[in-house]
Amino acid sequence: MSAPLTKLLGQTAMYGLPSIVGRLLNYLLVPLYTAIFANPADYGVLSDLYAYVAFLIVLLPLGMETAYFRFIQQHEDPDRVFNSSFIPVVFVNAAFFLILYTTNPWIAKWMLYREHTEYIILIGSIVCIDAIASLPLAKLRAENRAKRFVIIQTSSILLNILLNLIFLLAYFNPSRPEEGILFILIANLLASGLKLVLVYDIISRVKLMLDWVLIKQMLLYSWPLVIAGFAGIINETLDRVLLKQILYNPDIPNSLEQATAQVGIYSACYKLAMLVTIFLQAYRYAAEPFFFAQLKNQDRNVVFVRTMNVFIALVCLAFLFVSINLGVFKFFIRKEAYYVGLSVVPILLLANVCLGIYYNQSVWYKLSNQTKFGAYIALIGAGITILVNVLFIPMYGYMASAWATLLAYMAQMIISFYLGKKYYPIPYDVRKFYVYIGGAIGIYCLFSLLRMWMNVPLKGFNGLLLLLGNLMILGFIYMVYRNERALFRVKKP
Repeated sequence: MSAPLTKLLGQTAMYGLPSIVGRLLNYLLVPLYTAIFANPADYGVLSDLYAYVAFLIVLLPLGMETAYFRFIQQHEDPDRVFNSSFIPVVFVNAAFFLILYTTNPWIAKWMLYREHTEYIILIGSIVCIDAIASLPLAKLRAENRAKRFVIIQTSSILLNILLNLIFLLAYFNPSRPEEGILFILIANLLASGLKLVLVYDIISRVKLMLDWVLIKQMLLYSWPLVIAGFAGIINETLDRVLLKQILYNPDIPNSLEQATAQVGIYSACYKLAMLVTIFLQAYRYAAEPFFFAQLKNQDRNVVFVRTMNVFIALVCLAFLFVSINLGVFKFFIRKEAYYVGLSVVPILLLANVCLGIYYNQSVWYKLSNQTKFGAYIALIGAGITILVNVLFIPMYGYMASAWATLLAYMAQMIISFYLGKKYYPIPYDVRKFYVYIGGAIGIYCLFSLLRMWMNVPLKGFNGLLLLLGNLMILGFIYMVYRNERALFRVKKP
């Protein structure tokens, strides 16, 4: 395998390890959450709150992580670049928390948590701490201090998991589900605080010497990325907010609980699509510094093409593995009240395949300093998400949200591909795109027909059907190997 691609895979494994471990452990918390929150409405509250967290964690770092990676490649003083990225983030987050603290009763009322203003303070604290810690962690990644990065991230994740288990198994009262939500938020807050403590030595070396010219340049570079990230989070999490807000009717008794239950069912089933997102998160940690490091590589287009081929094959494999084995994965959700939403899983998996391809393509506007196109593309996706959800949630509920996610990510993928051909041409092997994506969809359709012929419901479990489905997956793996086998040949000295 070529050295740059081998390096990317190694960095994906190293920098993505904490993310993979954390998401897998959080995945293992799904049975706990769906067991203690027997009513999907209670789990829906937690999912709704974390949807807002997702929005804020994109906004509050100001896109300075990517700007830092970009500017240290062209600036002779890396410490000055770090100071210029870190200090604005600290000031913005301090101002945000002050505003949040003084206005949280109004915010809680708008979010339909009038009786729980403490939720607002807790999620605000979590996102501010995470945003401030993100820059020191980015510095570790840029300096290839992978071991320390992994230790910090893993320590925070393990503390969060441990506190969840202690609070929920030892102290939680099932008759008071709101206490369970508080326990989960407090555990997250303490885990985020640990990250800040562990990077304190980096923060303590920051000098309050502001290079306003450099800060302005970095903000001009990063603001389109913030917009793109915000629009991306609209695609990823706004559906949970809209489900609750649109389905809630104050004139109908128990309407709020029913609307929140829809959020809970959708969110629990969404978790089953997270194996693709686990890989995407790990990949993104390694991909940005890797792609920027290829700027001086004369063969960078060859690296990008090979990376894309392998990437598409892997995300398609994840799509097949989860969708075909859904009869097994469903057992991670402990209450059958949630199973009604399993039909969204294959749709969301395919949506994440499109999102992953788009992430990989986004190299063209980042390397060419045309980040404004990232904002435009993401805004188009966000517009599709909002439009489809608003129009169809009243009729189809969370199924509309799943299809909106797929349509938005597919549109972003296609638009980015054609803009990239115009502004930063990379000679991708489009034939392999069709082979891998078409092959995966074709195998899943064949499996679905077989499932219906055997009269096995989507939530059912049938050993013979799973055996046949996994044999199909092996066939897909063999096809990929045949196409990419040149990468695995060891060159003789």
